[in-house]
Amino acid sequence: MKYIKLAVIAVVLATAMSSCHIYSNYSLPEEGVVGEYAQIKNEPVDSTMLGNLDWKQIFTDPTLQSYIERALENNIDLQNAKLNVDIAQAQLLGAKLSYLPSLALAPNGAGSKYFIDGASLTWTYQLPLAASWEIDIFGKTLNAKRKAKQSLLQSEAYRQAVRSQIIGAVANTYYALVTLNKQYAIFKQTAENWRESVEMMKQMKEAGRYNEVAVVQSQANYCSVQATIPAIEMSIHEANNTMSLLLNEKMTVWPVNNEAEPLVVTAGIDGGIPMKYVASRPDVAAAEHSFAAAYYQTNMARSGFYPSLVLSAQGGFTNIVGDMIMNPGKWFINLAGSLTMPLFARGQNIQNLKVSKAAQEQALNKFQYTVLNACAEVSNAYVTMTKTAQQRTYYTEQVANLAKAVEYNQDLQKYATATYLEVLTAQTQLLAAQQQMLNNELAISQASINLYQSLGGGR
Repeated sequence: MKYIKLAVIAVVLATAMSSCHIYSNYSLPEEGVVGEYAQIKNEPVDSTMLGNLDWKQIFTDPTLQSYIERALENNIDLQNAKLNVDIAQAQLLGAKLSYLPSLALAPNGAGSKYFIDGASLTWTYQLPLAASWEIDIFGKTLNAKRKAKQSLLQSEAYRQAVRSQIIGAVANTYYALVTLNKQYAIFKQTAENWRESVEMMKQMKEAGRYNEVAVVQSQANYCSVQATIPAIEMSIHEANNTMSLLLNEKMTVWPVNNEAEPLVVTAGIDGGIPMKYVASRPDVAAAEHSFAAAYYQTNMARSGFYPSLVLSAQGGFTNIVGDMIMNPGKWFINLAGSLTMPLFARGQNIQNLKVSKAAQEQALNKFQYTVLNACAEVSNAYVTMTKTAQQRTYYTEQVANLAKAVEYNQDLQKYATATYLEVLTAQTQLLAAQQQMLNNELAISQASINLYQSLGGGR
């Protein structure tokens, strides 16, 4: 009769447990952007998609490749991300081992003596081995293991995100150095050209063709260019230090290919951002695993309302048998089982469940926002790359035409058919156009890097 009652109780509890989905796996909502993501994430991976290409296929400059490799090997942030993965793996191992019984060996001994005639020191001892095993009837251990696995996957996704960020940061810094070096060369050459113009103005003043106004204005333009050169040198110094920090190496001057063309990638995105382009992003994957971990945490909170069943056993060798002390000792074994049903825990279980449900809802909201933000980042990066690439043709043509204008004005100046103001204006416009063209080239490279990174690139 006793066993029948226990069986009935077990059936009732199992029915209640199934209604709470304690053993169910997490699932994503089927509607909205999250539902669209859920449908696409299990499709075969497209290895030809930009975000899935190896970074060496994108960054082909040998010097840049060597810097990226050194950064991936030495960068502190990436090393810490790897350690986070190690921590999560250890936690998952602990969750798996929690299915096994615990064993403990606790030998002990004591001596006692009563001070009466003829009494001697009496020794007692025990060599017990105790085992305890909590049977996971209500999924507490199962959900803890599932949560630990999702935390591991989240750490691995975060590591990939850090790797992608480091690759992008090194590439951006490299192309910034290329641009700064080009800018420095242009300003040095412009300063030399304008110095020669000042000398020419002085000679023409001596010949009576110009007055002092022409000389001082040309001298002022020359000084403005000279003043800009130290600022460029400071920017180059800062960019080199940034590269050193990314590579976790001592401060130095990092050589770059000053003839490098702007980086242009091909995304193959024709209007709109298909969900498959963001499904492989590490931040999206990390947000999904965070939601899954929160789901299993909620299941663990639910299991707190159900009883726990613990089986224990103790065996060993002792010389204590009841009230008697025997020499030599005897072997012994004890078996026990306990069922603990929570009745009132001062609201702790209710609190844990409410907190877990709220945290699960927060994780889902964050996941949805991460997917939307990923789509926006890809869209912005693609449009930026496309539009800046379109600008390059016009900037190149503008610089070529202004270079001719400077040359023509200088020739006309020699024959007194062009004023010094026309020459100074043409020179100033050319320098500004050259600056715009360099900035445009850098913007193209940065947009391409950002697009590759926004698609989850950095494999």
